[in-house]
Amino acid sequence: GRPVEPATGEVREEPLLYDSRDLVTHAVCLGMTGSGKTGLGIALLEEAAIDGVPALVIDPKGDLTNLLLTFPELAAGDFEPWVQEEDARRKGLDVPAFAAAEAAKWKKGLASWGQDGERIRRLRAAASFRIFTPGSNAGEPISILATFAAPPPELALDGELFGDRVQSTATSLLGLVGIAGDPLRSREHILVSSLLDRAWREGRSYDLAQLIADVQKPPLEKIGVLPLESFFPAKERFELAMTINALLAAPGFEVWLKGTPLDVQQLLYTADGRPQVAVLSIAHLSDAERMFFVSLLLNQALAWMRTRQGTSSLRAILYMAEISGYLPP
Repeated sequence: GRPVEPATGEVREEPLLYDSRDLVTHAVCLGMTGSGKTGLGIALLEEAAIDGVPALVIDPKGDLTNLLLTFPELAAGDFEPWVQEEDARRKGLDVPAFAAAEAAKWKKGLASWGQDGERIRRLRAAASFRIFTPGSNAGEPISILATFAAPPPELALDGELFGDRVQSTATSLLGLVGIAGDPLRSREHILVSSLLDRAWREGRSYDLAQLIADVQKPPLEKIGVLPLESFFPAKERFELAMTINALLAAPGFEVWLKGTPLDVQQLLYTADGRPQVAVLSIAHLSDAERMFFVSLLLNQALAWMRTRQGTSSLRAILYMAEISGYLPP
């Protein structure tokens, strides 16, 4: 960016630079609609990518998929497939003419900031950009099965992090099937958490089919100090198993079980080690599905972060375009 004189609004010529190594903590961008929050976020993500910093980009509104619209030639033909006919009509132009006008506008705007097609080529060469759509084939689907896999040994040694992983996974899954409750008082939550805790401590992974079977016939004799049947009778456990099974059998749910694993390392880096900007578009999901996916993703990100050594340089960015409804006000 460039500094702006507060009194006059004049934009000074010298650049305002920020070292990516300083991006080692949390930040929030606040502003009214249209004030430029998304534009600032996109600029930060692009500049970080040029510096070799990968990113997980949670996109609840579908705005940030535009990160993939990079045209080094800045030619009208590159813009034309993305032009909306209604936008052209409002300007009194046909689509090709409107595309040409957009290309000229972008070329001029970039030039005013000392940017050109070579800078765009540098961005495209520096990092891979991909769009993932959990629960949908519109982009690249994401498989959630990895989130039920046994955590790495180093995570199991961290009692607080391990407990958080168990609790949040149980909460996310039960929330998706419409079961909400206090993790310390809900029988459903306590049972599912106990099953996950036992399996993961033994190094065993779960899938939903095995979880459904274990809910019906848990490999547990007691929950706390109470006999299993006193705490959660078999008939009521069967109802819980049926509820989870209905989710697994629901039309379209199979999309959640295929595609790229929900594994942070695979999302942040390509197979050949290049940094990657993974745009995780969730605009198409229901509120419960969004909360389910975001909870799983954040837990995976936290676990990945805890396995990194040192904080002397930035490893990755986790960016969320809209946090309302996901974090406390």
